[in-house]
Amino acid sequence: MTLLNTWGDTHRESDWGDVAPWEFLSRDGANKQSKPVQLGNGSRRIRILVALLCLGLLAFGSRLVQLQVIEAPALAAAAAESRAREVLLPGKRGDILDRNGAPLATTVDARDITVDQTLIQDPEAIALQLVPILNVKKKDLTEKLTGTQRFAYVAREVTPEQWGLIRQLQIPGIFSERTTRRVYPTGSTAAGLVGFVGTDGHGLAGLEYALESTLTGNDTVMVYEAAAGGRRIPTAGDEAENPTAGQSVMLTIDRDLQWVAQQAINKGVRDAAADNGSIVVLDPITGDILALASAPTFDPNKVAKASQEELNNRALIDIFEPGSTTKVITVAAAINEGVAKPSTQISVPSSLKRGDKRFRDSDPHGGLNLTLHGTLTKSSNIGSIKAAELVGGRTFYEYVRAFGVGSPTGLNLPGESAGVVPNPDQWSQTTFPTLAFGQGMSVNAVQMATMFGVLANGGQRVAPRLIAGVLTDSGVMESNEQPEPVRVVTQRTAKTVLGMMEAVVSDQGTAPKAQVPGYRVAGKTGTATRIDPSCGCYRGYVASFIGVAPADSPAVVVGVTLNNPKNGYYGGDLAAPVFADVASSALALMEVPPSSGRPPKYALSW
Repeated sequence: MTLLNTWGDTHRESDWGDVAPWEFLSRDGANKQSKPVQLGNGSRRIRILVALLCLGLLAFGSRLVQLQVIEAPALAAAAAESRAREVLLPGKRGDILDRNGAPLATTVDARDITVDQTLIQDPEAIALQLVPILNVKKKDLTEKLTGTQRFAYVAREVTPEQWGLIRQLQIPGIFSERTTRRVYPTGSTAAGLVGFVGTDGHGLAGLEYALESTLTGNDTVMVYEAAAGGRRIPTAGDEAENPTAGQSVMLTIDRDLQWVAQQAINKGVRDAAADNGSIVVLDPITGDILALASAPTFDPNKVAKASQEELNNRALIDIFEPGSTTKVITVAAAINEGVAKPSTQISVPSSLKRGDKRFRDSDPHGGLNLTLHGTLTKSSNIGSIKAAELVGGRTFYEYVRAFGVGSPTGLNLPGESAGVVPNPDQWSQTTFPTLAFGQGMSVNAVQMATMFGVLANGGQRVAPRLIAGVLTDSGVMESNEQPEPVRVVTQRTAKTVLGMMEAVVSDQGTAPKAQVPGYRVAGKTGTATRIDPSCGCYRGYVASFIGVAPADSPAVVVGVTLNNPKNGYYGGDLAAPVFADVASSALALMEVPPSSGRPPKYALSW
């Protein structure tokens, strides 16, 4: 008998009858019934598992293709972006140099120290390490290191040496950015003129502000890849364009003479107990301003400690009534118009009434018989009124304007005041006589120096110049163009008035303290009543002296102004000695030979 059974979908009855073959099989061979094995269902499960496995492999392969082929560039870019860091590369600011190339303002490399606060484990301990390097309080440092900010500043504009010491500490979370720091090697010497920059590196005052577009460089940004913790990956490369440096500017200022002028005006303000003061040193031939100083002043390296009073450049922003210094215009106009000469006789009474006002000289006197030369030497207000009346009101006004009073200097510095000269159409009966001796008009210190420069330059007005030029990338200076000189009076008139002014500095004049040994000096004192801005009234004085040296071959004009002095008020007593100090130093620095010959002699009275 053959043991056979057909396994499949159709059941055939075997010779065993109703008993299936597997019912006779057991583990021990006994006649024992076992659980049937469902072979058909197992095969189906295998096929399902294989199908699922294939689907998984297909999905994995598809995703792999998507990541490595389709999305690879985008994913790589995203990964790089997540590691990307940006660093500002500042364009170096141009220097401000004196006429000989000595720096008055320059830029040095520096570092800004930054922190990722999330990486700082112990702020107090790290602050303790940084205190001796940064020289700041531990409490302040601890506060800057504590928090959850990914970026914060710890210190600004530290030196590269300081950053080198910090880097040696290898503190996780402490980084640096390249930056620059503006420094002023001469300190307070030219502070009011040069000005200063703000924390963003842009000019806020003085030439730093006025020349912003010239001095400023173009910054760029460098992008680099960083590892965990923010450290730069050296082999990853970087992307950046080179920053462009600003242009350097050369001034007409002489650093050494500027220092002399600054020290002199500091002392002059102290000795006179004045509110403030200024000095202008001018080359009358070229118009170059050799020194421009005011007091009180400040140190631009520590500008945060300066007061508003110290920040002001008094030589340009302050306007004042010039007083007797403008009597040289009155005399020059009379001589140039041919209506008077040094020996012209002028009767000077004790007082003179014009309109509803009676005018007097500063020192009471009876009637005097002075020459035109005598009215200038003795600084007579009444004599000046009479000389101006010989010229005529409108003609006198035109001379005042031609000398530069009431017009901008052309220096284009921030805060400059042009001054005021009232138009003849607006005059009252007392305006003209008041203008004749320098009241009723206003000027700044540079305008006054330029006014005397006309007489020192043979009768021509040369525009004052402060910017000598701009340095190109190759180091060549491109000079600024100067306006053509303007003829104001004849050369003969200028020489005559200059000779008359020498008597002012003589022992018979009002300013013997302005004498400079070895040199002939011509000048004029000024003692004007001062307008007090707090009340809009006249209160106090402005003491001034402006001189030319040497008078026989002019090399410098020096103007000194002291505002609201308390230890006296005459310009010949307070301002003239300051002039002498600065003029003597200027002539020595410029190696000007001593004067030869004697001053001209003119009669003072008749």
